[in-house]
Amino acid sequence: MALDGLLTPVPGGVTAAAGFLAGVACCSIKPENLKKPDLALLCSEVPAVAAAVFTTNKIKAAPVKVSAAHLRTADLRAVVLNSGNANACTGLEGIEHAKRMARAVGWNVGLRERQVLVCSTGRIGVPLPIERIEEGVARAAAVLAPGNGKAAARAIMTSDTFPKEHAVRGGTADGRAYTLGGMAKGAGMINPNMATMLCVLTTDAPLEKKDLQRALSVAVEQSFNRITVDGDMSTNDTVILLANGRSGGQPLSPSSRDFEGFQAALNHVTRNLARMIVEDGEGVSRFVEVHVSGAATFQDARKAAEAVANSSLVKCAWHGGDPNWGRIVDAVGYSGAAVREEMIDVYYNGLIAVKAGIGSKTPPSKLAEVVRERKFTVHVHLGLGSAEYAVYTTDLTPEYVRLNKGE
Repeated sequence: MALDGLLTPVPGGVTAAAGFLAGVACCSIKPENLKKPDLALLCSEVPAVAAAVFTTNKIKAAPVKVSAAHLRTADLRAVVLNSGNANACTGLEGIEHAKRMARAVGWNVGLRERQVLVCSTGRIGVPLPIERIEEGVARAAAVLAPGNGKAAARAIMTSDTFPKEHAVRGGTADGRAYTLGGMAKGAGMINPNMATMLCVLTTDAPLEKKDLQRALSVAVEQSFNRITVDGDMSTNDTVILLANGRSGGQPLSPSSRDFEGFQAALNHVTRNLARMIVEDGEGVSRFVEVHVSGAATFQDARKAAEAVANSSLVKCAWHGGDPNWGRIVDAVGYSGAAVREEMIDVYYNGLIAVKAGIGSKTPPSKLAEVVRERKFTVHVHLGLGSAEYAVYTTDLTPEYVRLNKGE
């Protein structure tokens, strides 16, 4: 079945695109996961270009620093990812361990160290069991195959409850088909400007490196930068996109309709993965889209939406099935956005809760019915302009507290 007449969903996730292989291994990084695969290796069989977006946290994990340096390499062929340990705040030893992970991939699949990007996720401040990881890389390299996309998505899970993957097939004006797919992990420490999340995307479409980076930056802004679970930003957030051109033809021109189509495919995949991350938020029972419209500026719309989406009071009310619009209006008021109280309207799934800054005549019981649903939309209209912004968020539950009392 085609999506919007342009894209067709396909199986395979991060290995759906031609020329990409994955392998996994168990390195027993966390004592309670002695038999669970906790390392994933992804490789392109042919030369590839890469783009990436990293955490904006000023405290960056060792793999982020190493990958940012390696990203300057023209031909990037592989990504190695481990779960259970973030390799963050581990000093020079952590940098060396991240380099050793890349080096181990190089030794086992015939690449240079700088052709490999590195990702880690898990507890901060604990040294990696690097020898076990190096042994795991060798085992993962030995089982590289195009059918291991879902296994790779499972291997990078931490507190996730399900593997997150999505892939689509698109096409160019001259009839050439290409595939774009990816995998992601993330459930907690999720906040706009990326979250505690890793995402690897692959495509067999032909693109120049600079154009690939441009496309990824646009897609991330429309997806992973618009999700929040708990307002915390990780040290390890990474989104990587590899393109190996196996579908054939000349690189897609940024001024062409074909490039627009590729951007639409990339946006579609990243938005789907972003939604999965929020829907799998730690302990959550509600998935909520907060949509702010009528703002004077784009930044005002974003400030207001993020203030509502990150408010602990609002999120607790949602968990209790309480459509407490007063908390929403309060969050808009302190967001820093330009607002006029008498212009604000608030809707729950289209039911008006606030009109011109005052509670509406909609029965509270009707609004409560919406808030008890698993998914719903909160729409705040500021009445000051035409700018808008949307954020995906969740409620806040006792289960989230239980999960985060320790690791």
